[in-house]
Amino acid sequence: MTGDLFDMRMRALRRDRAARCGPELFLSERAFAECLDRLSVVQRRFRSALLLGCPDPGWVGRLSDIVPQVDVMDPGPAFATAAGGSQVVEDLWEPEPGQHDLCLAVGTLDSVNDLPRALLAIRFSLASDGLVLGALSGGETLPRLRAAMRAADTVTAVAAPHVHPRIAPSALAGLLTSAGFRMPVVDVDRVPVSYPSLARLVGDLRAMGATNVLNQRPRDPLSRAALAAAAAAFADNPTIPTVETFEIIHFAAWTPAD
Repeated sequence: MTGDLFDMRMRALRRDRAARCGPELFLSERAFAECLDRLSVVQRRFRSALLLGCPDPGWVGRLSDIVPQVDVMDPGPAFATAAGGSQVVEDLWEPEPGQHDLCLAVGTLDSVNDLPRALLAIRFSLASDGLVLGALSGGETLPRLRAAMRAADTVTAVAAPHVHPRIAPSALAGLLTSAGFRMPVVDVDRVPVSYPSLARLVGDLRAMGATNVLNQRPRDPLSRAALAAAAAAFADNPTIPTVETFEIIHFAAWTPAD
């Protein structure tokens, strides 16, 4: 993604707020555990890993069981500090070439302004025959929330960007190839989650540090009428939980061997 869609300062603040309040980790933990499972079947040893995105400092020890050296970077200063790492803006990052032979990029690349540039930076950070494994939100994530926000816009008669645009899984393999990776593999994990209300979903997104950081996001809260319309559109039947869907795009690719 290009064109400065996202506010990087706000993204860091959102992640710091989640860290202070106690992050909601069920999706990020699912993604990280899947990355470890995929790594466990790779028939080679890695010497140095970069963990890009780390809302749980316990991830460092779990990855260290597989790779001797683990460095951590996260867009949120609080998450980075808790894991003993440093803050990063992935598409502005200028890594030392060939510093690692493995990168796990979990849950942050969906909200960078220049995804091709971020993938290129990861590519430069890896040694020859290095592996990137990652997961990011994409595809048709949050269809019920999108419908609810359209209902709110109908009340206000103003179309506003409430939900982040998402990359399609079919596009990611091409971006990896363009960044210089080889043998890209991309697949989707669709996660249905039941919510009793729109407010509960928004609460989880806030605890994930995943609320709106678009530069053109509305600065004023929804009016009472617009919020009621959104809540009603989200919950077709208030006596039955609404099933929302999260799509986690998993990807893997290698740097060329010398």
